[in-house]
Amino acid sequence: MTRISWIPACCLALALAGCRHPVAYVRPAVPAPPANAPGDTYKELGGWKRAQPAETALRGRWWELFGDAELNALEEQVDVSNQDLKAAEARFRQARAMIRYNAAGELPTVTVAPGIASVRDSNHAPYASANRVATGDFLLPLDVSYEPDLWGRVRQQVALSREQAQAGAADVESVRLILHAELAFDYFELCNADAQKRLLDATLETYREALRVTTNRFAEGAVPKTDVAQARTQLESASVTATDITVKRAQFEHAIAVLTGKAPSALGIGANATGVTPPAIPVGLPSELLERRPDIAAAERRVAAANEEIGLARAAYYPTLTLAAALGLEGHSLTSWLTWPSRFWAVGPALAETVFDGGRRRATSEAALANYDATVAVYRQTALAAFQQVEDNLVALRTLEVEQQQQRQATASARESLDLVTNRYKEGADPYLQVLAAQSVALANERNELDILRRRMDASVLLIKALGGGWTAASLPRQADLR
Repeated sequence: MTRISWIPACCLALALAGCRHPVAYVRPAVPAPPANAPGDTYKELGGWKRAQPAETALRGRWWELFGDAELNALEEQVDVSNQDLKAAEARFRQARAMIRYNAAGELPTVTVAPGIASVRDSNHAPYASANRVATGDFLLPLDVSYEPDLWGRVRQQVALSREQAQAGAADVESVRLILHAELAFDYFELCNADAQKRLLDATLETYREALRVTTNRFAEGAVPKTDVAQARTQLESASVTATDITVKRAQFEHAIAVLTGKAPSALGIGANATGVTPPAIPVGLPSELLERRPDIAAAERRVAAANEEIGLARAAYYPTLTLAAALGLEGHSLTSWLTWPSRFWAVGPALAETVFDGGRRRATSEAALANYDATVAVYRQTALAAFQQVEDNLVALRTLEVEQQQQRQATASARESLDLVTNRYKEGADPYLQVLAAQSVALANERNELDILRRRMDASVLLIKALGGGWTAASLPRQADLR
């Protein structure tokens, strides 16, 4: 065959090579119960208070389950004003811009660089003639360069950018879920501080009355002065605890202000007197959790992106074909510049292949494979951690509900004991130490009852967060829509 006959043959081979498919992607398996199987349930779901049949799934505004108007109003401000969420959304827009940047590689590059210059060569230059004069150079070039995507490099880079953008979209939802859950968590901590303060304020009134009774009895000579000192000590200790509660409450209020995009001094939340209780939360199935958690979806999309990087590393072994053309007008004067005889052009392909790189491409391929293995491990670990979080909060809610019932009985017994001991003290049958002990036990049980309710509310928020807050992977933008 002649040299010319090889040209179409090479072009045909390169065109067929362009049909090569990228590395096939299969979502990695995660150890979870299969859908619709008898074992597709959470281990700690036994005894759990299930939601009504109509409440089969969480909704996006999940905080409304708690029925607290103040919480609802605060949560509405997160999407509008929180700076962490704005930063996550900006990173997503940046990822979308990279899709357009990489997609531009599918099109030719056209550049134009007109120039006008006056040129005079030196008479002392090598081989210079004695009669050299200044000349003009008027140039209007147009350069066109195009690299056909024979091996799918550009297509894979675009797919990689789209998968990274999908991961960025999931990151936005993950940040949104974290922020809303953190605000609800802080809000219920603040409500608990208010409840503790109300309890301590009521307790202080009781202790003041006890100090008044003891002081009167001492004045009558019925009790020693030590009883007065002990009653005053009990009162002052409770006052210290009540004062300390205000510090915690202020800190939670400041945290809520920052979550809603405000300076701490710009937000004031009144004392909450509502009796919010943990709602019934639709848990769903473990096999559905992978589609409900935005952090899991982000990890899975990064696995897909790592798979594309393997294809890109393999494509580096194949040659690149560049089609280039240059045309334009060049003249020695303005009058001759834009005339037909001033035209010039050059066109031709160039094929480049790396013959030796010291193992660089092999190292890149091995690095891409290692990165893929790492992202798969991160994806599986993220999923396992999600299952753990759901199980942890299920057992916490179930156990705390029983614990609160037990604590209510203990609190009632402590109050009854305090009443009996106080009456016996007034009658002179018991020393004041018995009253002090009964007061301490009653207060400890009352505070513990409030603390158990706080833990139940916190566990409810954490369970909703662990379940994804009503988000689903179907909400991710499709690759075809990302541009």
